[in-house]
Amino acid sequence: MAATAKTVLPEESELTVQEIDASWPTLHTASVYIGKACEWYNNDFMLCRSEEGDPRRCLNEGKAVTACALDVLKKLKKHCLDDFNAYMTCLERSSGTLEFSPCRKTQAALDQCVLQNLNIERPSFGYFCETKVHHTSRPRPETPTTTFPDPVPGIPPDQPREKAKYHNRFWYKS
Repeated sequence: MAATAKTVLPEESELTVQEIDASWPTLHTASVYIGKACEWYNNDFMLCRSEEGDPRRCLNEGKAVTACALDVLKKLKKHCLDDFNAYMTCLERSSGTLEFSPCRKTQAALDQCVLQNLNIERPSFGYFCETKVHHTSRPRPETPTTTFPDPVPGIPPDQPREKAKYHNRFWYKS
């Protein structure tokens, strides 16, 4: 999307939202629970982005995703801080790439705590890759009826063409 002089940008107050100030290991540890708890908000945001084609129209949906993720992190801190920190420390120190496999025992303890206190069950492997239908209350946007002409006109069929200077170019592909 190109910005022109007629492009209306949102005000600073519309863009202000409490940001998530968390490190990569923290987000990596909480990602599954945030993804599961905020799935509806995230799907609504992504549907808005794909239908509208203009991210400025989806600011409220984006704010809802951020607020949901922040709420999940606050609940994790309140209810499962010790298990969360143990799992995060294991991920951070066991390998340079934050691999899950060396930390399955601490993961199981955190999963149990999150299930008991937040009622969020860890999804199965590949859950987020499954196809799902998202039902939203947001109205479907109208499709634009204006069509733009081709900016580069084609060569007329009766136009004489020069013979290729250095043979046929398809000869080189074989």
